[in-house]
Amino acid sequence: MSKGFKIGVVCASSRFAPERAEAVNAWMAEHYPDGEVAVVFHPTCFLKHGHFAGDDRARADAFVEFANDPRIDAIWFARGGYGSCRIAEAVIPRLNDVARGKRYLGYSDAGSLLAGMYKAGFQHLAHGPMASDSVRHDETAEGAIAWLTTGRSDWIEPSLADDPRPAVAFNLTIIDQLLGTVLEPDLAGHVLMLEEVAEAAYRVDRMMFHLTGQDSIKRVAGIRLGRVSEIPENDPDFGLTPEEIVRYWCVRTGIEYLGSADIGHDGANKIVPFGPR
Repeated sequence: MSKGFKIGVVCASSRFAPERAEAVNAWMAEHYPDGEVAVVFHPTCFLKHGHFAGDDRARADAFVEFANDPRIDAIWFARGGYGSCRIAEAVIPRLNDVARGKRYLGYSDAGSLLAGMYKAGFQHLAHGPMASDSVRHDETAEGAIAWLTTGRSDWIEPSLADDPRPAVAFNLTIIDQLLGTVLEPDLAGHVLMLEEVAEAAYRVDRMMFHLTGQDSIKRVAGIRLGRVSEIPENDPDFGLTPEEIVRYWCVRTGIEYLGSADIGHDGANKIVPFGPR
C-alpha cells in the first residue's frame, strides 16, 4: 500500500466484479496521481459464494480486519445488494477503539451495518455514495472522498444546513426490515430520510404502513423522502405517487412530513452523516 490516506474498500453484501475495481483504481489514479489518497480493496471483495462476496464468515472477518487495522484510515462500502444483515451481529462486538475512530460510508444494503454500528455508539457513519459509484460520476465520488478523508464535504444533503436536529438516512426496505431486531437504533428526535429503488408503489405503501405503525418510529422528529426510482408498472396502477404515499402515512400516524431529501440510488445521492450536526 502506498503512503497517504488509505481508504479500505469492503464488500459486506453482494460480490464485486474485479473489472469494476480496476475501474475504481484507474479513477483514483487519474484524480489522485500523487497517492495522497488511495483505495485498498480487501481480497474478499472478489470471492464468489452464491449471491455473496464470500460466505458470511469471510465477509465478517474482512470487515473486522480492515476496520481494526490502524493502517486503514476509513472504510468505504464497495456496493450494496444483500447480505450485511447476516454478518452485523458477529461484526460489531469485534470492533476495537481503532475501528470506532474511523469514518464509514455507504448506503442501500450497507444500512444494516450502519444501523447496528450507530446503535453501538459509532460516531462517524454516513449514508452516501459507495466505491462503485466513483467510476460513474466525478462530482459524486469527489464528494464522497472528501467526507471520508476529512469529515467535511460539499456533497451533503442540503436540508442539513438549516436543521440542527440529528439525522439518519436509509433505504426504506432496509430500515423497515430492521425494526424489532437487535440492529434497530433509537431514532427518537431524529430526522429520518428514506429512499427506495425498484419497488412497486403498493410495496412502498405496505412498508410505510409497517414503518409508521411502530412506536419507535413515531418518536422521530419527522420524515424526509428522497428519490423512489425505477418503480415497476403494476396492473391496476396504484394511483398514488411515492410522495403521496409517504404523506398519507405520516398524516395518519401523526409523524411530521418534512419534505424532500436529495438522496437516492443514483449519481446525485448526497451524504447524510448520522447523528447530531
